[in-house]
Amino acid sequence: MTRSVVTFRNGQVFDGKKLRAGHAIRFVDGHAREFGPDAEVPVDGKVVDLSGDILTPGYVDLQVNGGGGVMLNNDPSVDTLRRIAEAHRNLGVSFLLPTLISDSAEKTHATIEAAIRAVQEGVPGIAGLHLEGPHLSIARKGAHDPAFIRPMEDDDLETLVTASRRLPVLKVTVAPESVTEEQVSALARAGALVSLGHSDASHEVCMRYFAAGARCVTHIFNAMSQLGNREPGLVGAALACGGVSASLIADAVHVHPETIRAAWAAKAGPGRMFLVSDAMAVAGTDLAEFELGGRMIRRGGGALKLQDATLAGADLELTFAIKILVENVNVSLESALQAAITHPAALIGVSSAKADAQLRRLSGLRRVAHDLTSSVAVH
Repeated sequence: MTRSVVTFRNGQVFDGKKLRAGHAIRFVDGHAREFGPDAEVPVDGKVVDLSGDILTPGYVDLQVNGGGGVMLNNDPSVDTLRRIAEAHRNLGVSFLLPTLISDSAEKTHATIEAAIRAVQEGVPGIAGLHLEGPHLSIARKGAHDPAFIRPMEDDDLETLVTASRRLPVLKVTVAPESVTEEQVSALARAGALVSLGHSDASHEVCMRYFAAGARCVTHIFNAMSQLGNREPGLVGAALACGGVSASLIADAVHVHPETIRAAWAAKAGPGRMFLVSDAMAVAGTDLAEFELGGRMIRRGGGALKLQDATLAGADLELTFAIKILVENVNVSLESALQAAITHPAALIGVSSAKADAQLRRLSGLRRVAHDLTSSVAVH
């Protein structure tokens, strides 16, 4: 059998931590075999001249509500998950968490089962599931339908605990107003990635919930208690708690670049800020509008909005988010790439040797132009 050998050279290669200039990477039958200085990597088979472009692993997006013209909420099925994953793969995403926005218990059950089947069937790119709600705060509901927002009951907890054991990753966004510290601890013990979001809770309360097991914050600054002079809120807690990571919608619409700059500098480690698209049905399409739960969402000016002008997800690709970080926030390109790849991958446990094998198997690599205005998939 003839082997497929492809070598990429004459560019910079991002290895997850640093940009390596003058390096080449050689793939045999879709698996990376050699990576190092150009002179040390064999030249055989097909050679792709990067012409100064940057080769990186695919993005890891932990909040994807839709894409390719469909929303997960509207049809929680394996076919929908496959269509969403394909749309985002064309946008450079290797791994994603399809995200269900607050909905009924029946819809939640159907989505969990669809995600489990998608993982079992090996749908490329589906790393698990993100349930954003329905256990949130009405006061900070954002575009979530208030009819579905409710406290977590015993049956809900049992459903989530069971799901976390059946899925490789289950991320749940909850608000202290609708869940107890004991419920957060139970979810964390079961392996769920618990994230605080859509909450008006105080700094003190949020710090207690971090201690109980929450390890993440969903789209920092948006739909949460803000950083104030006397009350730091969830924003302040996220920045101060080193054990917590926080997702960020860096489209210069949801959060001003100067606000991102201040937060980036203030974030205590080892937790990190990482990028999410919060993408909706329009991702990867030229659609001007779509429907979610009987409500029309319109696209315009780089944003998605309900009729009352409430932001509803984002019209964002992660390549553009990287561009915002680099050009408007003065974040280094290496740090921006880490925020789109390395940090979210580590958060869901796909940054080990096992994950590296998955990246190779999925051929999840991108060429990104120096100005980050466009990118072309490498197949």
